[in-house]
Parts: sequence; C-alpha cells; structure tokens
Amino acid sequence: MRRSASAQLQSGTRYRTLLEQKIRERRLTLEEFVEFAEVFAREHGEPGTLSHRHLRRLVAGHGENGAPVGQPRPATARLLERIFGVGIEELLAPPPDRPTAHEVSDRRVRRARVGRPDIAEALRHYYGADTYRFRCAGTELVTSIVGMPGWLDLGCLLVPGGKGLRLISGPARDSERFEDAREPGVRMADAPLYQLLDVDPQPSGLTGTLGLTSFVDYALTADLLEGELLDALAAGERGDLPLRESLLPDVEAVFDLPNRLCAGGALALCAIARPASGERGPDYALLVQQRSDQVLNMARRLSVIPKAFHQPLRDPSGDVSIRATLLREMEEELFGRVEVDSTGAQRVAAPMHPSRLSEPMRWLLDEPDRLRMECTGFGLNLVSGNYEFAGLIVIDDEEFWARYGGHIEANWEAAGLTVYSSLDYELNAELVADERWSNEGLFALLQGFRRLGDIGGERVRLPDVTPLTATER
Repeated sequence: MRRSASAQLQSGTRYRTLLEQKIRERRLTLEEFVEFAEVFAREHGEPGTLSHRHLRRLVAGHGENGAPVGQPRPATARLLERIFGVGIEELLAPPPDRPTAHEVSDRRVRRARVGRPDIAEALRHYYGADTYRFRCAGTELVTSIVGMPGWLDLGCLLVPGGKGLRLISGPARDSERFEDAREPGVRMADAPLYQLLDVDPQPSGLTGTLGLTSFVDYALTADLLEGELLDALAAGERGDLPLRESLLPDVEAVFDLPNRLCAGGALALCAIARPASGERGPDYALLVQQRSDQVLNMARRLSVIPKAFHQPLRDPSGDVSIRATLLREMEEELFGRVEVDSTGAQRVAAPMHPSRLSEPMRWLLDEPDRLRMECTGFGLNLVSGNYEFAGLIVIDDEEFWARYGGHIEANWEAAGLTVYSSLDYELNAELVADERWSNEGLFALLQGFRRLGDIGGERVRLPDVTPLTATER
C-alpha cells in the first residue's frame, strides 16, 4: 500500500546512509535508481556504472558479511556525487535526522519570503541573460522568463481545430514509484506530461511538436531546481547550485529543447464583462489567485487564474492544444469540476464531453463569440526551464456575470481569490508591484494588461505596460 510523505515522516523511518535516504526521497526503488543512474550517466558523459548488487551494499553501509563497504570506484563516486550534489563520504555516512513536519513547514515559510524580484535577479545573474522586463506605472519589473524576438506580441487566437501543436510520441510509461505527496500537505500524483521538443509561436497560430514524459521524471529532475534556488536565496547564497549546474547550466541548455526535459504550462488572465454598478461604469472583473500551500509550484505566490500544467487528461493527442488545457482548467479552478483534477484518479473516458460540462461552461460554448481565448506571449522560465504560454480569456457578454458570477469559486489550488476592476488604475498599479507574484504569473498578467488595453475599449483603464529591450533601462 502506498503511503503519503506525511505518513513516512510520522513513522520515524531511519535510513542507514544518506544515499539510501536520498534515493527513497526521490520515490525510487533500488532497481529504479540503477536505471535512472544509467540514463543519467549516458546523458551527462559520465563513465561510472552501478549494479543493483553494488548499490545494495552502498546504501547499507556494509558488505554482505558486515565488512565495511569501502569506497566505490572513482568513476562511480563521481557519478553519485553529480546526481546528488553531495560528496561520496557524506553519501555513505549515516544521514542527519529526518526533518519533522514542523521543519518542513518552516522551510516553506522561508522559501515564501524570497521575493519574486530576488528570484528573477538571481537567475539573470546566474545565466547572464536579459530576461523579459517591463515598465508599468513608472516601475521596471523584471521576470525570470526568456524568449526570442516576436514572442511577446502574439495576440494569437486559440480556436478549435487548426494544425497547432502536434504530439509525435506514444504514451508515457506508468510509474508505481511515485506517491501522492512529496511533502506533508502537498497534493501531487504521477501522470503524463507534455514535453516540448520545438515550438514556433506566431500571431497566426501556435505550432510545434511535443512528446510525452512522466510527471515523476519531471519531479525528480527539473522540478527540484526551484527548491534548490529558493533554499540558497533564503540562506543568503547564490553560488552553490549543483543541481542547476548539472541539469540547466547555461542559456544554451535552456533553449536546447530536444535534449532536455522541458515541461510547462498555460496560464491566463481572465476578464469577465460586468454591467455598471453604483458609481462604477461597465468594466471587466479580473481574477487573481493566491496559490495555496498544497500546490507543487510557487506556493503562496500570486498568479492569474486559470493556471495549469500542460498535460493530457485522458486523450494525449486530443488534449494537446493550449485551448484544451485552459478550458479544462477553467472547469476545475473556476467552476468546481473535480473530475478534471489531474491529481486524482481518472475514471471518466471523456471528462470534457459536452454532456458533462458545467452549466457556465456549456453556456459559454453554446455560441462561438461568447468566449475569446488568446495566447498573448510565450517564453522559457529560468526557474525550472519550463515553457510558459501566457493567455487572455475574455467574456464580453455581460449576461454571463449576471447568470454565473456567483458560480465562480476557486478550488483547493488557491488560498484566496480576488476580483479587480479593469477600471481601477491605482489598485491595478499596486497589484503589479506586489512582490508575491510568481514570475510566470506576473508575465501573464502584464501581457494580459497589454492586450486587454488594446481590445477592451471604455471598459479598461489599466496602467500602460511597455516591454523593454536589452538597451532600455
């Protein structure tokens, strides 16, 4: 029977060596770690090898007859040190005491205190890269997102059909080595993820190719980069990032999509037309969430809503479009559809079938002009190397708010949901300057402001947003 991470902490598990602890924390059996180490060695040019029998002796800290295990061959030692970023002597020694649930909670608090600007500036310094920067309401805002010319001015309509993104590989293999939570209180389950292989975002459409990977492979590699960075910044350090040096050492590696695991997501500013009320004229309701402690990425940060991993729900080929991901996430994060939650068991063959849609979503899709969805920008996030599709969702018919405004309710991924008026210049200027934003959330918000300012007419009085080139300061 599988156990959650909190159950493991409470059970008082004691590991014989730090190596054993680190392998188990990655939710791997010894056999699976041998496979992982073989792939890692091949991909990183390491000559070291590791057999299951040898690994059993290393994690036990002694040989089969109780004799000291001794040092592994230098090539094997270097391989293990590169995987874990820890010296071989420390790996083969007894581990320090496991953290308690309280200590894990304290670590989350320390990470949450690291501001978004600190993250962005640390990554700009590490990579020597000019990331996306914007000027808004007299303030320069720096993000951790990098891109290519043209990726900030898409205004690309997300419509059904078209050639779009294309899946070129078969299903990712299932994994039994993953648990529902990596830390106490975090909801997470293994599932297939789309892996970006190449992309060409244009105003006329989004094209590119994707493969499939397993969420566990992402969680054991690229996802760990965020925690490593936050822990270093919380401790006042920037230089000691061995995992980043191994997985994403430079800008060239960031853009080398075919040769690394590049998972990612889609997130969109949602703007819903409202009629005049009191002294306020007709406007858009803009939805902003604060991420809860239960989410895997950017807990306690501000973000637009919906925000989702780009992944198939049940149909890998049919779910590949960014439109499909955002529609699914609207159902889950705004309209309460629990059966489209990717962290739970999936038993419904077609959860987005018209017969199963929520009442608000069914109303939106009944007429083609009731729901406008655009991709406003694209970039690669230096935090974990993820790809980010920023979007804008606009509902121009005031009847929707009258009918379904009361149906909008954030799910477990949000600790809170705030509604901002598109006419409130001052409050929105304060909003963009809030340091609690995630970098991708701020990217989507600012791109949404830019586009909504162009198409929103008299419903909009938002701060101007100007992208800055490398020479503008």
